[in-house]
Amino acid sequence: MHWALQLLSVAIGGAFGGAARFWLSGVVARRFGKTFPWGTLVVNVSGAFAIGVLAALWTERAGHAVLHVPLWTGLVVGVLGSFTTVSSFSLQTLALLRDGEYARAFGNVAGSLLGCLAAVSAGYLLTLHAGSRG
Repeated sequence: MHWALQLLSVAIGGAFGGAARFWLSGVVARRFGKTFPWGTLVVNVSGAFAIGVLAALWTERAGHAVLHVPLWTGLVVGVLGSFTTVSSFSLQTLALLRDGEYARAFGNVAGSLLGCLAAVSAGYLLTLHAGSRG
């Protein structure tokens, strides 16, 4: 039963995360243009921040164990796994390379890697700091 609940939470979370990614990446692309994959970058960095927050909330308070596995699975694997996208990032980077846009391709790779690492760290540390004050 536990496995079935996790599977259901991933399916429901994935529907929400995919819809949120579609909406947000579209909003960003329409606002900033499509010559650089800003929508995917914003989605991936914001998803990294969110997973940092969730990791700090769940794992630090439980001594590095997840407190409620089906909810964690639904949010992290379902919502955030579907919200963030390495496949779109990879395809968009390949398209930039194929078009000879080497600086933009490098900028996408570097911006995504550094942005996501900074965001997950910030989400985690800010949440721990906020928790230690209250």
